[in-house]
Amino acid sequence: MRRSDSAMCERDYRMQLKIRRAKDRRARAEGVVPISGIHLKFWRIMVGCFAFLKPARGGKIAKKQDGCKCDRKDESLSTSGRVTSTISNAEKTPLSASIYYDACNPPPFSSVEEASRCCGGFTSSTLVHSHLPTYGDSQKHLHHSVRFAEGATDSKLSDVMQDVAKTIDTEIEKLDSELRKLSLDMHDHPEIMWEERRTHDLFVKYFSGKKGWKVTPHAYEQETAWEVVFEHKASKDSRVIGFQSELDALPGIGHACGHNLIAISGVAAALSVAATLVSKDIPGTVVLLGTPAEEGGGGKIRLEDKGAYKRMDACLMVHPAPDSGTGAMLAVQPVVVTYKGRTAHSGAAPWEGINALDAAVLAYNNVSALRQQIQPTERVHGIIKGNNWAPNVVPGESTLIYNVRSPTVSGLKALVARVQKCFEAAALATGCEGVYDWQTAYADVHNTPSLSATYAGVMKDKFDLVVPDEPFAASTDFGNITYALPSLHAEYAIHLDDRKTQGNHTVGFADAARTKEAHERTKEAALGIAVTGARVLVEKEYRDAVWDEWKRWRDGADGP
Repeated sequence: MRRSDSAMCERDYRMQLKIRRAKDRRARAEGVVPISGIHLKFWRIMVGCFAFLKPARGGKIAKKQDGCKCDRKDESLSTSGRVTSTISNAEKTPLSASIYYDACNPPPFSSVEEASRCCGGFTSSTLVHSHLPTYGDSQKHLHHSVRFAEGATDSKLSDVMQDVAKTIDTEIEKLDSELRKLSLDMHDHPEIMWEERRTHDLFVKYFSGKKGWKVTPHAYEQETAWEVVFEHKASKDSRVIGFQSELDALPGIGHACGHNLIAISGVAAALSVAATLVSKDIPGTVVLLGTPAEEGGGGKIRLEDKGAYKRMDACLMVHPAPDSGTGAMLAVQPVVVTYKGRTAHSGAAPWEGINALDAAVLAYNNVSALRQQIQPTERVHGIIKGNNWAPNVVPGESTLIYNVRSPTVSGLKALVARVQKCFEAAALATGCEGVYDWQTAYADVHNTPSLSATYAGVMKDKFDLVVPDEPFAASTDFGNITYALPSLHAEYAIHLDDRKTQGNHTVGFADAARTKEAHERTKEAALGIAVTGARVLVEKEYRDAVWDEWKRWRDGADGP
């Protein structure tokens, strides 16, 4: 090619580039993305990889419209009709059809034919995601799980309820020494989940000596659960209030979650409300459940399945913590992973072995890498265990015990599916067999706002304590109860010498749960739920408003 020809080609190229850029500017001004020249080649490559990028028509992408395009339905929200994707199943690539987009229902969740939250990682048969979920999406779709800042009822107590509250306060003080004795006895004899036999007998014996209480040991076919019921002039028109006493301790560190305090808070609330019903001649029923296996095993979920909460109008409990609050708590999915390999002599013939410890270490590292891409509100954590290991033997079996946590059940499902891939990849890389035992999942806690507001009002008026509606990054089987009926799980602060290192599930917290100061704070919290529960019994209008509020939330809730 001659120099003049080369210069002419370069001029033509520059002229074509100038024309193309002018067209691109006009296209952008009209709100579309231009596709031409080299851009078209890149676009075709991208469409080949990501089916959801395919334009609806022509060569243009329409300007993004505002508003939610998911098919969630909520009576309290203004929504448009159902939106369907233009992408057929046949067009979906491995990425757009992966676990992040189509419903993969890992156990123990059952497969249900209904739409889950848009951008939460799952779809129904009538909704296919056509975009990658982003943090902005998660914020934009928060309206699907409405968290009320205030209750629908007036948190201020009526004159009648103020009189009831005074009587309840007096009754709790009468119980002080009995409560303290129960607390210390339970604290000094900790029993882990499903083994709370001595603790079971302690409370059954205690209530057997209380007049008017119907005591049921081994309640609802659970060996270490118990139920006590008190009725005063109960009828079909009166109401039923429930309280909780948690029983189990943590392995190795005892009552490091303060369940001895939770247990006596339930006792104090139940006995004081029952005595007030009699003294004020108020019809009603009080139920106190002794609930095992909160620290794993889902004792309350078993009880709920057996009908323990069916007749309650509301259920309330409190929990000691570094801070007070009535906010949401995380959903959690426990899992036990067992890798099975083959033993061998580590020096003589390591190639004959299949190293199960390597599988556990790889899985641990896979999950650690995954944490970089999960939401700040999500958690994945666990431990590695093994039996009869020796440095000169290739381990033939290893165990991982993990908890996967997320603010919502749909978010938990999506995260569980991603974690499952981490486990499977480790098995594939090492040649081990992976056995995945997905255990009982706990739903997130959603306290009914009116109950929260009443409790916070009592604590403020009586003790000048502020109880914010702040979330608590922990989980409990009581979360499932909040989806079954109007409920309250409130945290109350106890004194800790170092709040950073002595929070729940530490030796320091176990020590703090035995102190007299923690005992006094527990009586205060017990008063809060006792007065709130008594209001359900005294004021039918309050009870009905609480149920209406709960039903509105539950109809659109993302839960079990």
